Amino acid sequence: MVHKSKPLLLLLTAICFACQSKETKVKEIPEAIWDATEEWVIDDEEFEIVEEISELEQSLIDAGLVDIEDLIPGIFVDLKYSTTDNFFGKDVYGDLTRCYLQPEVVQMLKKAHEKLRQEHPELTFLVFDGVRPLSVQQILWDNLDKPDSIKPLYVADPKIGGLHNYGVAVDLTLAYAETGEALDMGTPYDYFGYPAYPDREPQMLREGKISKQHIANREILRKVMKHGGFSGIGSEWWHFNAFSRKEAAEKFGLVE
Repeated sequence: MVHKSKPLLLLLTAICFACQSKETKVKEIPEAIWDATEEWVIDDEEFEIVEEISELEQSLIDAGLVDIEDLIPGIFVDLKYSTTDNFFGKDVYGDLTRCYLQPEVVQMLKKAHEKLRQEHPELTFLVFDGVRPLSVQQILWDNLDKPDSIKPLYVADPKIGGLHNYGVAVDLTLAYAETGEALDMGTPYDYFGYPAYPDREPQMLREGKISKQHIANREILRKVMKHGGFSGIGSEWWHFNAFSRKEAAEKFGLVE
């Protein structure tokens, strides 16, 4: 019996030693360096997306102009001269996609927008153009395929400058606040012809070129813009001035 139990005793001893060794190894393992259940917080500054500002846009900021979207929440901006969807069919603003105006003019536009939202909560503004630097005005002038004598009918002479060049004129329409879809005003933006003329609306209505609904939509725009202190012009339903040329020259300088 003694000889038969000796191998068994040796086996049990080996098993105990193995277990003891394993236990020792487990105890020597250091604590985990992180808790799998712990929430990880990533510093936003490490992943902040820095939007580069173009040279043109920086020049507008340096001139003291204001991004209208910073002060008027809920409006839409589609700078047509940053696309080819304009009268000239040329992108002349490049990377500029934000609309800038003189600070005083932005406050006037904000007042008009508040009036619009008060009377028509489903509507907002869709802005096509604001300040237009003289450098861009020169490009438009040079690329307009018309005799110099009639060019001023389409675009201001950069030697003189227009109200867009002072940052006190804005081109815009009405849009649905939920979608940004523009209301039908009878003609597109930058349409040069009588159907776009506020002064010709009765005639264009009689001739079937525009409808009563087109005029009604334009009237909403004119009313709220007037409330903000703007005045329209007779040949473009989308164009509104905050000041006269004389006032603009006295209050502001031309934006280069």
